[in-house]
Amino acid sequence: MASISISLASEAVGAVGSFQVRNTMLMAWLTMFLLFIVSACVRATKYALVPSRFQAAVEIVLGSLYDLFASILNQDRLTKQFFPMLATMLLFIVLGNWIGILPGVGTITIQAMHEGRMEAVPLLRSMNADVNMTLAIAIIAMFAVQFYGMWELGFRSYAGKFIVAPWKNPMGTFLGFLEVISEFSRIISFTFRLFGNIFAGEVLLAVIAFLVPYIAPVPFLGMELLVGLIQGFVFALLTTVFLKIAVTEHDASHEDAPPASSNHAMA
Repeated sequence: MASISISLASEAVGAVGSFQVRNTMLMAWLTMFLLFIVSACVRATKYALVPSRFQAAVEIVLGSLYDLFASILNQDRLTKQFFPMLATMLLFIVLGNWIGILPGVGTITIQAMHEGRMEAVPLLRSMNADVNMTLAIAIIAMFAVQFYGMWELGFRSYAGKFIVAPWKNPMGTFLGFLEVISEFSRIISFTFRLFGNIFAGEVLLAVIAFLVPYIAPVPFLGMELLVGLIQGFVFALLTTVFLKIAVTEHDASHEDAPPASSNHAMA
């Protein structure tokens, strides 16, 4: 009887010395390459005042994303500062999700060592179906939140959010401990929300294609396109909100301070 097998872990499809090249890694490289090609094509337009259809489409997408992030951050300076990172993160996740469900992805196999034996493994696999990839993106996002928090507040002031002397404020010490736990829980939440949704979609499509091939998977492909888009927006918008929280605390602290102390803090 025929069966299907989907590995929870990504599979190694090659090696460069002792460095293993995995199928989800190849998908991530392909996604980055496509984004680079689109960026190069946009650059080649030289930002003409009378745009072509391609340039106009890119401007509509980026303009809409800029307006979306600006509506959350509420400051043009901050939007310009954070937009490149947030837009890149969103486009990278969404494009990676969409490429991962293209027909042929997962069905092209090669013979490779997997779990101690030679077997047919997919050459390409959705990059966000690998928890290592989603963890890496989550760490980058939360590192950016911490970095910009320290950049805006200053290291000492920002660290005071987490570290409070217990002999001065015992409750503040406890709340600071909860803040530390909250920061780590965001990484875990980011990681497994994205990984869980994409991996579950991969399993669903494989099962449907196995049971009722050809026509039945089409509606589910449409659903996974929507899920991939939503997950990208959820990831980017939550990162935007966390950045906004840090910046709002920074602005509030400066509204209560005299101009001289404000300038000293920024220095």
